[in-house]
Amino acid sequence: MNKVHNAMTWAADSQTAGRELGKEFVEAFGGAAPDAIVVFASAKHDYPALLAALADEAGTEMIAGASSAGEFTQSARGEGVVSAMAIRSDEMQFALAVGRDIASDPRRAAGSMVDSFNGVAGNWARHRSALVMTDALAGHTDALVEELTVRTGGSYRFFGGGAGDDGRFEKTHVFAGREAYANAAVALEILSSKPVGIGVSHGWEPVGEPLRVTEASGATLVSLNGAPAVEAFKSHAESTGQRFDLASPLPFFLHNVLGIKSPEGHRLRVPLAIGEGGAIACAAAIPEGAIVHIMQTSDRSAVLAARHATRSALAALDGLAPAGAFVFDCVATRLRLGRAFEDELAACASALGPGGFVGCNTYGQIARADGQFGGFHNCTAVVCVLPQ
Repeated sequence: MNKVHNAMTWAADSQTAGRELGKEFVEAFGGAAPDAIVVFASAKHDYPALLAALADEAGTEMIAGASSAGEFTQSARGEGVVSAMAIRSDEMQFALAVGRDIASDPRRAAGSMVDSFNGVAGNWARHRSALVMTDALAGHTDALVEELTVRTGGSYRFFGGGAGDDGRFEKTHVFAGREAYANAAVALEILSSKPVGIGVSHGWEPVGEPLRVTEASGATLVSLNGAPAVEAFKSHAESTGQRFDLASPLPFFLHNVLGIKSPEGHRLRVPLAIGEGGAIACAAAIPEGAIVHIMQTSDRSAVLAARHATRSALAALDGLAPAGAFVFDCVATRLRLGRAFEDELAACASALGPGGFVGCNTYGQIARADGQFGGFHNCTAVVCVLPQ
């Protein structure tokens, strides 16, 4: 049997926040320590103090998570707070894995993580998954996810996202045990006798003509169709009657993201700023030679996407009841929707029922599972459901 308990604390003091969560988890499990905890915390917190207090009070150091840019559960949403899930199970086994120095060698980081997995070399578990949180500001998340997939022989399902820092885009951290790391990724391996469900959906549609990425460098989009990248957005704004302030472009960009065309659909990238010569800084890498579209959506589409991702994850449980879920969506989605973001969370809560969920707004979302649109995404709802 798998049991989960979701919690949130508004305590400003990090030690107090950790103690509150740990105490609530132990009480929820009748005095027993959780087998694993996943925690998402605002950049306002002292992470080592938070994690140490949580570990001491909860009685476990099997703690994974990340700094975040908006935290929530099925019953509450906040910014500048801490959300967490505790798991107690006699049908799952957990392990922590850390990969360092992603900026210079993401493949080596992935190898270090897989070396800590217990299910790669053969294990009793039929179903193998891992929550993966990464410092997306270090870059190379696509390469990290791809290498994790290769080194596990495609036998694992991955879900998670890029750590946040309350929308500052300055420095993010991932958590393993009592430690917080920058320029790193952490994984919580989940080996289970029952299926773990993952669902992915974004609800954006392409508009206008396809565009060729003629020059790009990492997350900097230099040119489209041979012209400075900003020119395509200018033309799109004019043709659709939208205001595009070059001095403050983010409000426009939040409603007009880029979609990289692939056989499975469009993988989203959020433009963030206009650079020298009309280049566009994006939230994640865009490959040269790719075909992209400017994408648009609506508040209703975001809600439908969250509902679809949740239902897809539930369907993957093969009829088992959900114990609880993780939900990830982009900080850009929260900024674009404002208070309407609560409608997206309500759609997830309605589909999941009493098990509920915990999650956060991330700098990109990770998903790799059979039958799902895999890789590293922006503005995309990713839901992982744990079975009872």
